[in-house]
Amino acid sequence: MKNTHFLLAREESDVRKTFLGAFVAHIDGGTATSVKDFHEAISTAMHFPDYSGKNLDALDEMLNDLEWIDEKKVIIYIDRSAEWLSKEKSEDKLLTIIDIFDATAEDWKWLDEEEEGVAKKELQIVFQDSPRIRTLLEDQEIPFDTLD
Repeated sequence: MKNTHFLLAREESDVRKTFLGAFVAHIDGGTATSVKDFHEAISTAMHFPDYSGKNLDALDEMLNDLEWIDEKKVIIYIDRSAEWLSKEKSEDKLLTIIDIFDATAEDWKWLDEEEEGVAKKELQIVFQDSPRIRTLLEDQEIPFDTLD
């Protein structure tokens, strides 16, 4: 597997087999077709604390915290990825969320637990494989790998 934060999978069972013991936040891309719907879905799936806001800054803040999750490995799995954020008029918000995922996963990768006093996490984003997501990642030159 390449050293990347983004993976493509055929189905959730592949994700659960690959990442045994990980916290898997399952997001149904078919119901998370707008940023508002996505924020509600990820808040529920990841058990965001009640004080979490409902905007992209809050999403960034929560993904950079994760103290309420006991597992070291945290997987965000988005199925039906061809429909995910499909009601957004512009691709900008989708790209912003992917940038937040990428930057946050990278930040966790380089966290020094001893200096920060925070339990280190490994964050991976897994999309159900779809031509739309493949094209998007390729067009943005974002490295990804597939689960076999």
